[in-house]
Amino acid sequence: MENNWDIVRDSLSKITVFSNTNNEPVTVSGHAADLKCIGVGTDAAVFQSIKDPEFAFKKYAKDKVDKVKAEADVYEKLGDSPFFSTCFASYDDHLVLSYEEGTTLFDCVLQGIRIPQRVIHDVEDAREYVRSKGLNPRDIHLKNILLQNGKAKILDVSEYSKPGNDFRWEHLKKGYEQYYHLIDGNSVPFWLVETVRKWYNQRNNYFSSYEEFMKVILNFLKK
Repeated sequence: MENNWDIVRDSLSKITVFSNTNNEPVTVSGHAADLKCIGVGTDAAVFQSIKDPEFAFKKYAKDKVDKVKAEADVYEKLGDSPFFSTCFASYDDHLVLSYEEGTTLFDCVLQGIRIPQRVIHDVEDAREYVRSKGLNPRDIHLKNILLQNGKAKILDVSEYSKPGNDFRWEHLKKGYEQYYHLIDGNSVPFWLVETVRKWYNQRNNYFSSYEEFMKVILNFLKK
């Protein structure tokens, strides 16, 4: 029996995803008329089917395909949860997921869309749920969280089987609580958001703590 997404998978084979150095987003090569790219990360790109828009296809870069099974296993352990997408199937280099409506928090900042406190509470609840399943909630950041009908939906669970805490969410939450009022309701230029993102990703090389990092950012903004 043919699944609804089998025809789309043929189109997906026309597209190649390449990873880049320095934790930069992947590069997408190729084209398929019935697919549109709706997001890129550092390991994979996500495509939506135009014919069957309820499906999203997360295709990994050629050198990152070992992460497909790991992420599929995480989705299986998470089961049915309002905090995460549904994973329908996994293949050699991609996952078939439910398409989720909404705006990433990254785009909310760019567009001046207000991020309600409810989102912060939802992510906290989601992290507790992940831990209850024996997993480790990490790599949670602005591009991985959707604002969906006033609530949070978390998109990427690929690192939940890894140990350790990257403190991304803790720092994001602290930044929201201490500084979000400074930009609430205002759009922030893309160049500024990207500058902060790149500096944050390199913070361990230049800053001794999150507080020192934020002090430099605030001084930069004042200038």
